[in-house]
Amino acid sequence: MSVLVCITGRNNDKLMMKLNEALPEVKIELWPNCENKADVEFVLAWNAPDELWQQLPNLKVVQSYGAGVDGIPLDKLPNGVQVTRIVDKQLSVDMAEYVLSHVLAHKLRHGEYSANQANRNWKPRRAKSSNVVGILGLGELGCKTAQLLSSHGFSVRGWSRTLKRLTNIDCYAGEAQFEQFLSGLDYLVCLLPLTQATTGILNTKLFSCVSSDCVLINVARGQHLVESDLIAALDNNEIGAAVLDVFQTEPLPEHHPFWTHPKITVTPHVAAVTNLDTVVAQIAANARACLAKQSLQNLVSQQTGY
Repeated sequence: MSVLVCITGRNNDKLMMKLNEALPEVKIELWPNCENKADVEFVLAWNAPDELWQQLPNLKVVQSYGAGVDGIPLDKLPNGVQVTRIVDKQLSVDMAEYVLSHVLAHKLRHGEYSANQANRNWKPRRAKSSNVVGILGLGELGCKTAQLLSSHGFSVRGWSRTLKRLTNIDCYAGEAQFEQFLSGLDYLVCLLPLTQATTGILNTKLFSCVSSDCVLINVARGQHLVESDLIAALDNNEIGAAVLDVFQTEPLPEHHPFWTHPKITVTPHVAAVTNLDTVVAQIAANARACLAKQSLQNLVSQQTGY
């Protein structure tokens, strides 16, 4: 068996070094250099070329390099291939703290005071009364974020495809409860997996359902957001502000309007950064499990995409 790494758009030197250290007994190759495609049973992938998958006649496992699998074309994989993803427990903590910090920064008017300082303007004000936070997506990241916000006194709602039950969180589910979930929110946090059903979900219709002061925080995927709809909603005062950590094109292009919009805060996809050692340990464990024909960690349903 050989392991093929096909992760595009980044330098993989450090990853390859650590994988070779963790799996000295396994041949590891970096696409497009592959001596014998018939030997490849395990692929570590993110945004691999579509033509790759039909060239691997003995493929058994595709390991996503990310916490999601939107970088894997599930519909193009050969039948019977198992798909796994990375799960880093620290990511949940980091994500929850990122969201809490931006909710508090808005509530406590940090942006206003920063602008006032630049203009030497002494203007004290009370904190905003906004207190209702909605979490789109109640997976591991969403649950941790909801619980941290709740522990800090926020009124928290969560929405998911199927109903969840969480302590101190008002849970909603399905299309029938979607608009009820959105109504009256002060903050809306997107932590959904990216699927065909959730692509473009942050759009004009959604913005019309929240309060005009609502702050959007997107920390899931850039493809969840219809960018032109957000700019229109902000310019028309249909929502109050946006914090964006993910984008349709990354790095965010130099002349993109998000950089200079006065109601948008941009961060460079840093809300939750996976530890490379954690990633390599999980990849190595799954590669050995594949070799030994044992059960894999963190399997993904190809029907739901998570």
